[in-house]
Amino acid sequence: MIGTHVKRSVLCPQPVPDAVRRVFLLHHAGGSHLLFRDWVRHFPADWEVCLLEAPGRGRLSDLAPIGETDDLVSFFLEDMAPLLDRPFVLFGHSMGALTGYELTQRLVADDLPTPDWLGLSARAAPRPDGGLDLRTRHLMPDAELRRSLADMGGTPREVLEDPDWWAFLEPLLRTDLRLVETWRPRDGTPALPVPLSVFGGDRDVVVRPQRLADWREHTTRYLGLHLYPGDHFYFRSYIKEFVDRIVSDVRRAVDDGPHHSG
Repeated sequence: MIGTHVKRSVLCPQPVPDAVRRVFLLHHAGGSHLLFRDWVRHFPADWEVCLLEAPGRGRLSDLAPIGETDDLVSFFLEDMAPLLDRPFVLFGHSMGALTGYELTQRLVADDLPTPDWLGLSARAAPRPDGGLDLRTRHLMPDAELRRSLADMGGTPREVLEDPDWWAFLEPLLRTDLRLVETWRPRDGTPALPVPLSVFGGDRDVVVRPQRLADWREHTTRYLGLHLYPGDHFYFRSYIKEFVDRIVSDVRRAVDDGPHHSG
């Protein structure tokens, strides 16, 4: 793509010189930056949109997938650090939401620049047991795992049944799911001093709306839950409207006054 600039795990499809804000988007388990490829054009023209890619897929398919959240955060942060020189926000979907939460905790703990806003989608709030109702998908037999993925939406059953595609996806997916399902919060983790919005689908079989709303206990500035009709990938039917919602929440977070620095 003309004008694209890339750091190992960060792809900015439309670079914006002197951008007033950067938006970092983090994908789901088994996914890639391609989840967000149609989002870029809907953000304000003076915002630079950066798509993060975990190892083991897409441009990073030559790297082994990372199975621990702390290691994935470190991997991303190495490439993101030079890009935190201006106001920025984070949005993560599912595994990306967990990673975005842990990334923000790392930024706060290390006294690094923190986001003006954090958006978390389709991920239950932390509990001592990790916070998930489904915690053994990474151990399911193939047929059961494929059925579970089909029930989540986002991937047609005929694709899941394709032997070649499944042979590629299965080890990556199991590593990602193990990361998500074995994660546990550290004792005494503080509430984030960052404005936080939560998003989800009302028919998501992975996370119930109440478990999304529980995120209000993990931030000093909760901006609310936005619940949409749909499954785990609820936003696919109305990308522009969804991006508009993100932009609106970011502006609300910024216009209401700065949050406390990490």
